[in-house]
Amino acid sequence: MQKFKHIMRELQGAIVVGSVFQTVLGYSGLMSLLIRLINPVVVAPTVAAVGLAYFSFAFPQAGNCVEISIPLILLILIFTLYLRRLSLFGNRLFLIYAVPLSVVIVWTYAFFLTAGGAYNYKGCNSNVPSSNILTDGCRKHATIMKHCRTDVSSAWRTAAWVRVPYPSQWGSPTFHFKTSFIMVIASLVASVDSIGSYHATSLLVNLKPPTPGIVSRGIGMEGLTSILAGLWGTGTGSVTLTQNIHTLDITRMASRKALQLGAALLILFSFVGKVGALLASIPLALAASVLCFTWALIVALGLSTLQYTQTRSSRNIIIVGFTLFISLTIPAYFQQYEPNSILILPSYLLPYGAASSGPVHTNSEGFNFALNALLSLNMVVALFVAFILDNTVPGSKQERGVYIWSDRSTLDFDSASLEPYSLPAKVRPLFRWARWVG
Repeated sequence: MQKFKHIMRELQGAIVVGSVFQTVLGYSGLMSLLIRLINPVVVAPTVAAVGLAYFSFAFPQAGNCVEISIPLILLILIFTLYLRRLSLFGNRLFLIYAVPLSVVIVWTYAFFLTAGGAYNYKGCNSNVPSSNILTDGCRKHATIMKHCRTDVSSAWRTAAWVRVPYPSQWGSPTFHFKTSFIMVIASLVASVDSIGSYHATSLLVNLKPPTPGIVSRGIGMEGLTSILAGLWGTGTGSVTLTQNIHTLDITRMASRKALQLGAALLILFSFVGKVGALLASIPLALAASVLCFTWALIVALGLSTLQYTQTRSSRNIIIVGFTLFISLTIPAYFQQYEPNSILILPSYLLPYGAASSGPVHTNSEGFNFALNALLSLNMVVALFVAFILDNTVPGSKQERGVYIWSDRSTLDFDSASLEPYSLPAKVRPLFRWARWVG
């Protein structure tokens, strides 16, 4: 538990530093300048790399319990592809609720398998860590039990019905250069992801593209909310979720009131400890199977940004193709080094911790760790390679797909067309100091 708290405190500090950087980037107006250099040829491989980064985690974890993972993947594909046009009560339920409906079905199936003793092995207990298992026979089944059973977590027995989250619940955040530097770059990558999401969303809801000021305001707000997430010790920042673009496309609904209601429900559920405990009963293989779909969706949504460019251009083909390949192979080289220090990353990012003993060696240990870790992150490599190539290789605006909001000639919008981007009347006075970003 002490090691966990140490990890969370350092992670909290890194998130706060990265979020402060993102807030300054947005509300200072610097993002308005940077956005002129970030075009679809940069956004597409960067967002795609976010999804591709975890290919080594998804099915390798799901494959440990194929009787759960395969049915889930097949159900999601059947619902989203083969039954997508089938309507019930006037709604395409199988398309809109493909993921939650599939999860509930397979989750229930996994529960009955667990309750029926399908994963009971003589002398084995799923709550005993693999490192403490002595018998070879039990160790053989430990992986299956961990990935298939719905009662691996003891959260349901130990979680309180009501729990109020509070700042610094793991202790005061600690700040270290190496982790903070990594999170600053990660926040920059998240901002690039958000830029593509803002533009794609504006097209889906038939709005004028957001101006550079409005985009900067959005990035600044993401930074502010991520600071709160860091202080509360969530372990992650709060940024635009790319998969929501797919949700908008399916539901054709972009109501602020619906989002506010959803946010209120999530806040309410966060006080009920048993809700988190129930989610903790989802088998690891089932969760990994869902990621096989959602991360693949991120890859597709990222590459779809290329529709705003001349996709047949050899310039763009070479830049995007080379960026995607190099963003996979360079991190693979760095991740082969074994860690020689205490890891500070979540379990699904443990491969990147191997960079603590990577090939970069200078007189600064903190700089070595930061650079080795950054070069082991696929999305970071993709961003820098695509950014440099797209802004140095000659190409016309049409060929590069220069964003509409980056072109000064298209920024003369009437105020009425930008009204949907306005802040709510009660919130607007709080941001009068940031008028220069819309």
